[in-house]
Amino acid sequence: MKKFAVVLGAAALGASLLAGCQTAGLDQLNAKVDAIAADVDALKTQQSKLANDVAFVKSDAARANERLDNLARRYKK
Repeated sequence: MKKFAVVLGAAALGASLLAGCQTAGLDQLNAKVDAIAADVDALKTQQSKLANDVAFVKSDAARANERLDNLARRYKK
């Protein structure tokens, strides 16, 4: 019976020590996840800005092409 109590006590002690290590590991993992989430948010913001810039440049290029087409039509007449 004493062996069982000693084994049970050792198992409980080991589990409590592992739980402490697991908490530290979880804290590190949470910190890494938070850092990655911040990076993702920054990339989303950057992509949104680039998408707006691309849309502006496309519309500007379309207007420039229209002007060139109008000039070419005038010279053909």
